Amino acid sequence: MIRRRVAILISGRGSNMSALIEAAKAADYPAEISLVISNRPDAAGLAWARAEGIPTAVVDHTTYGQDREAFERALQAVLEVHRIEFVCLAGFMRLLSPWLVERWHGRMLNVHPALLPAFKGLDTHRRALAAGAKVHGATVHLVAAEVDSGPIIMQETVPIVTGDTVETLAARVLEAEHRIYPEALKKLARAANK
Repeated sequence: MIRRRVAILISGRGSNMSALIEAAKAADYPAEISLVISNRPDAAGLAWARAEGIPTAVVDHTTYGQDREAFERALQAVLEVHRIEFVCLAGFMRLLSPWLVERWHGRMLNVHPALLPAFKGLDTHRRALAAGAKVHGATVHLVAAEVDSGPIIMQETVPIVTGDTVETLAARVLEAEHRIYPEALKKLARAANK
């Protein structure tokens, strides 16, 4: 079995990163986490990845000011050095330009805390509660140039219950993210191996 080389891009604590790393420890998992990159030098997830023996890198977006393409070219260079085949965005809080997205067409995944196409963008739990939604959930999708709009790989529905707050709903959705993100990456990596 070929284990596809995966980079995870983070900006913070990396809880979805942790779920992917744990899943990839299985002998029959078709992907290996080969690199974790953060755009923030102080991202807590970097220490966790290092403790797991995974190479890490920082490409600090603030170094590049408003030049998004220069930042993304630096990011791309690191991905190439590490021979990365797939990229997983896991709480990576940067909008990516078509320049980078096109280079990873069909090979870049994102997890979003809502049932897309509903509630694209930020603050999804508050918006779902305010809209009176009966269900919410998580989506793993391929990244496209338009935010939160790429083809859906996997979703899990989370019921909204009486008394839910943003915090209680967010906690249940995060659990769903941790279940479906590793499964979606497995599906993508297995398809690449056929």
